Amino acid sequence: MEASAYFVVAEALTNVVKHARATRATVRVAADDGVLTLEVRDDGVGGANPEGHGLMGIADRVDALGGRLRIESADGDGTVLTARLPLTTRSPQGVVKRPTD
Repeated sequence: MEASAYFVVAEALTNVVKHARATRATVRVAADDGVLTLEVRDDGVGGANPEGHGLMGIADRVDALGGRLRIESADGDGTVLTARLPLTTRSPQGVVKRPTD
């Protein structure tokens, strides 16, 4: 999970550097109620395309972990990427397991 979270943040920051023309980016990470929330926010030009290669890669990674991805990116208003990842999953027998990469 740690490696996956790292790559989600790293890919999001790479997109900020390549496309956002931002002067600032912040990363927030929180764990609560079995969910790891990752937020990458920038003050760039906004208008991020969720169908773009970088964001699709992040979406695929988050989906593979059973998580959810939200992208807010109005033109001229920066971008906020929020990934919510489950810290545990339950098997059909009710045994708690850690998700794998």
